Amino acid sequence: MDPRQLRQALGQFPTGVCIVTASVDEEAVGMTISSFNTLSLDPPLVLFSIDRRAKSLPLWEKAGGYAINVLSEKQRDLSNRFARSLGDKWSGTRFERGYGDAPVFHGVAAAFECKPFAIHEGGDHLLFIAAVQRFRHDPDRAPLVFSQGRYATLKSTETAAPLWPLDIHY
Repeated sequence: MDPRQLRQALGQFPTGVCIVTASVDEEAVGMTISSFNTLSLDPPLVLFSIDRRAKSLPLWEKAGGYAINVLSEKQRDLSNRFARSLGDKWSGTRFERGYGDAPVFHGVAAAFECKPFAIHEGGDHLLFIAAVQRFRHDPDRAPLVFSQGRYATLKSTETAAPLWPLDIHY
């Protein structure tokens, strides 16, 4: 299987863009991710994944809390800044401390403050399952979207989607 072709095929699935943050031993860590997912409403669980090659992985495994910051479409620069593996990502950023002292950015479309629930093996990534403790959202802020290797913008439609999940799922 050609990894490049697989990556391009997976890029056909649009995702939101998030920055997951934590604080370990008073050191803030953060990275841009598109691997954020809802997992359960009862209990409220979400998940994200981190590549095993990430230099900050040992800190993530020790974190006592996470903040998943769902970026708004006006936060592309912040997304690009936290997509880098090295350098001072935090200089000039505006945030407050959330659950477990994890940074929660200003101006996001949504933020989920979480405590660790479980970490699982997932091939070349680790899957972090997190229990949502607090959340906030601003329905007037459109989320930042990523598809086909680039940022995208959502367009509003005139018709509302049916309630999700559909009853047939149960």
